[in-house]
Amino acid sequence: MKQFYSTVLFTFLSVLVSAQTGDITGKVHLEDGRPVSNVTIRVVGTEIGGMSNDKGFYTLKNVPFGTQKIRVSSVEIDATTLTLVVRKAKEHLDVHISPKGDITLDEVAVKGMTVKREMETSGFAVAVIETREASLRNLTTNELLDRAVGVRVRQNGGIGSQIEYNLNGMSGSAVGIFLDGTPISTFGSSFNLNNIPPAMIERIEVYKGVLPSHLTGDYVGGAINVIMRKDASANNVSAAVSYGSFNTFQSDLSAIYRDQKTGFTSRVSGFYTYTDNSYEMWGKFAMKTDAELKLTRFNRFNRFNNTYKSIGGRFEFGFTDVKWADQFFLGYNISDTYQDIPHGTTMAQPYVGRFNEYQAHVFSLNYNKANLFIDGLALNLNAVYSNRSTYLQDTSRMMYNWDGSPMERMFNGVPTPWVKRPGMGQQGVAVITDIDRQIINARTNLSYTVAQGHRLSVNHNLNSTRREDEDLLNPNAVMNSGNDRTTTTNIFGFNYEAQTLGNKLRTNLLAKYTINQNHYDNAGQVTTLTNSNPGYGITASYNVIPKLFVIASSENSFISPRDEQIFGSPETNILENLELKPEKNVNYNLGFRYTVLEGKKNKLSIYANTFWRNGYDKIAVQAVDSVIAGRESDANIETTRYINLGRTQSRGFEAEVTYVYNNRLNVLANFSKFNSLMKTEFDENGQPYRFYNRQLPNEPYFMLNASVQYRIDNLIQRKSTFNIFYNTGYVAPFQTVWVDSDGWFTTPTQFYHDIGGSYRTPNGRIVVSLDLKNITNAEVYDNFGVQKPGRGVYVKLNYMLNNFNRK
Repeated sequence: MKQFYSTVLFTFLSVLVSAQTGDITGKVHLEDGRPVSNVTIRVVGTEIGGMSNDKGFYTLKNVPFGTQKIRVSSVEIDATTLTLVVRKAKEHLDVHISPKGDITLDEVAVKGMTVKREMETSGFAVAVIETREASLRNLTTNELLDRAVGVRVRQNGGIGSQIEYNLNGMSGSAVGIFLDGTPISTFGSSFNLNNIPPAMIERIEVYKGVLPSHLTGDYVGGAINVIMRKDASANNVSAAVSYGSFNTFQSDLSAIYRDQKTGFTSRVSGFYTYTDNSYEMWGKFAMKTDAELKLTRFNRFNRFNNTYKSIGGRFEFGFTDVKWADQFFLGYNISDTYQDIPHGTTMAQPYVGRFNEYQAHVFSLNYNKANLFIDGLALNLNAVYSNRSTYLQDTSRMMYNWDGSPMERMFNGVPTPWVKRPGMGQQGVAVITDIDRQIINARTNLSYTVAQGHRLSVNHNLNSTRREDEDLLNPNAVMNSGNDRTTTTNIFGFNYEAQTLGNKLRTNLLAKYTINQNHYDNAGQVTTLTNSNPGYGITASYNVIPKLFVIASSENSFISPRDEQIFGSPETNILENLELKPEKNVNYNLGFRYTVLEGKKNKLSIYANTFWRNGYDKIAVQAVDSVIAGRESDANIETTRYINLGRTQSRGFEAEVTYVYNNRLNVLANFSKFNSLMKTEFDENGQPYRFYNRQLPNEPYFMLNASVQYRIDNLIQRKSTFNIFYNTGYVAPFQTVWVDSDGWFTTPTQFYHDIGGSYRTPNGRIVVSLDLKNITNAEVYDNFGVQKPGRGVYVKLNYMLNNFNRK
């Protein structure tokens, strides 16, 4: 702690005493260098603005230091908002207009100015995924995330199946999933990263380890923050529809309108997804039992009873860039989902007749304002109320094989359908339940820039979930009279951000205090458990040379289990565990970002990071202890639960290389390698623990991704754009049980390839794309050996209309 306080003292002593402003000058020009006149450039949220003269030059006076949004517009081009970090008295920003009318920053100006680069050199272990190209293709948001360095999306099957995110060995409640800074669980299973198309997303921020102040919460493994599109500088409508293998249909629609005089802004979006998920499966779980009870494996069957359909809408109305608010929105989300449940935790036994229905109504308030009352004071408020319901039905008694036929057994010498005894369903006892959740999430962040490059912030996060389970099959059941279950977490945080040593050193000090309370009434016995824990962390980024940033972070903090982990989640085959305890983590990250080459045609950049994570009472899904030869069915589990593992340790390394040639060829490759080991040396009886130093089961530990994209201009039509894509992924074998001596429950090597292409018309309004996924039909698996889709073909049509009814 002495070192912690010394760092705080050192940084405070370096504070300067006055905020500053700077002037921005630059030139607006075409690709060949010709100037563009009468282009309006203004600083969003202020009265500062200017217009380019006949030589293309412009000037913006007295622009406050810090991150500013610069809006560029004219009668002839589409308005665009760019981001510039003002750090000195004289800044230079040249604006380049392409033949298609796209507005970008010159390569010289891009250095240190884009949102992506600004965030990735801020000291946090963060990667920013841009979705512009992906939104034109048949990619889901989860597929896009799965290609990011150090990220593994754990999905139990096809579209709509249960998902968990693994960030270099950290998963579950250790990882936060946010939608515009609000935990995405608030919006319910109907509105998640399965359904939100990339076209509705501006960017995705992937943090590993310490989180920034606006995301301070009950997490230590990191977070994924999905930023929805908000730019209202130009009215626009976009729509997309796609169709592909396994009868998969997806569509989305979004529109933004802003009245330039009043600032009134509306954002509306919606989506619809349907799929049979009828992809082929093979391997040890593709089995059939005949009437003689003879079992055959390694067949090839198409999955059935696997339908998924979801529809949702997001409606927001408010004001942007007005005197009293940078943004103020009142919002309403509604979503509805139907989902078949094809099997339990593993694929051992297919289900028919077990299904879920989800519905969510979400009301939200968002307000943010920079320079509130006084210069340098900023307020961000995000409040959400959600009413979620989950309906689960499982009353069918007939048992089935994976070819869709009923299982049979001999009865008096006659093959007879295998029917479970009365009162049973596909997964144990028959059930019809309704689970209602009322969720309140309120996040407040108040920050003050005390001087140039020095900001203090205080944060509060309230997350409360009240849950009631009702047994509709047995109205007089005990659970219907006393099952009020509430989980409440209050988090108080403090951050101090500083830029010192000529803005080369950027530090962020974090302190937080978490109070968690679980209250439940179990058959009339009321129990309340309260725990409170402190946490602290630090991040630092140092600009060693102009293009090299060294980044480090450390955190010591606790996380509390979620309500699904404590009280169970029957729709995802998770049992309750009322004894679950908070998890403690001590994490360290050290890495760098280096732009090796940055010329007019060639750009090469490298990112690398090493990490060391120590977990205590790690919260994880319980796995089978061992598989004995001849008794492989012991691992064919239908349900599981979350448990505290004890002490664990994860150490590893990740790296990414990106190369761009002439703004046409883009090549990317990344990998992540780590060991997640059990570090509990002795059991509760003082005896050597048999799993000591073993790799944790059901976690991939070596992943590799690579992609290539090439652009061809003026193909077929002048000013058209054609892009071709290639992507490959590799996952090394990993065990799904603790001990698997004969490899029966070891997930095999996964090596898949995708190719695709997109064609954009000259006016940029229409884009048609074709994607071929997993073209070699490779075996791809995930949690507990659940197989994922093989080869698939998808076609997508995008239509975009910009600047309608411009004022």
